[in-house]
Amino acid sequence: MTERRLLRWLRPWVFPALLVGAFEWYARRAAALGSDALAPPSAAARAFMGAALDGSLWQATGFTLGTAALGLLLGAVLGIALGLVLGLSRRAAQLGSLSIEVLRPVPSVALIPLAMLTFGFGVRMELAIVAFATFWPLLVLVQSAVQQIEPRLLEVSRVLGLSARERAFKIVLPAIVPRLFVALRLGVAVALVVAVTVEIAANPNGMGYAMMIAQQSFDPALMLAWLGWIGVVGFAVNAGMVLLQRVVARRMGVLP
Repeated sequence: MTERRLLRWLRPWVFPALLVGAFEWYARRAAALGSDALAPPSAAARAFMGAALDGSLWQATGFTLGTAALGLLLGAVLGIALGLVLGLSRRAAQLGSLSIEVLRPVPSVALIPLAMLTFGFGVRMELAIVAFATFWPLLVLVQSAVQQIEPRLLEVSRVLGLSARERAFKIVLPAIVPRLFVALRLGVAVALVVAVTVEIAANPNGMGYAMMIAQQSFDPALMLAWLGWIGVVGFAVNAGMVLLQRVVARRMGVLP
């Protein structure tokens, strides 16, 4: 049983290990031919350790995660609240449909010039763009989830004389927990991607800016280290969201 568990645990790592090995071989061969555009993963690992030891890794990571989290929080609160309203009220959904369909397709990065004029460089500019980017998927998914609730549940809440707040917290939210966490997981991914993109394009802070500086300094090892670290951070954040989903679902009685 122990060997089977070990093999089951190692199996997902086989393909990534092969990719890293192939890239190591290719980068070393390219360096031998005189190319300095690529760095092998071993050099990226050394650059990563240097950034971790001098503190720049943690400072940039903290800035990006903090801004992404605050932007996601703002976008999620507004998106979930409005999604509940539009999902429960057909009239409100009809009134807001045109505005939503006009504003939702606007790329969040297209707001960078406007946000820079309004907020300047820094946290507020990045926060506004992340909130805008995460607001729309949460709004649409929550509205769709609420509209698919069993109508008899809402009828029971009316018979019991529950207020709008009690109906939302006792009937609607427990019913949409699985889909709500799907929306939140999507929002987390969008928040991290948009935060890094804004830092690459306009904000002189965070992981995206650090990766751009490494590229401009002709340091492919450090640039590759940042790229790999961003992937690891995204994986860890998503795993945390999956764990949180299970904990909340169990407490609300959705899972055994």
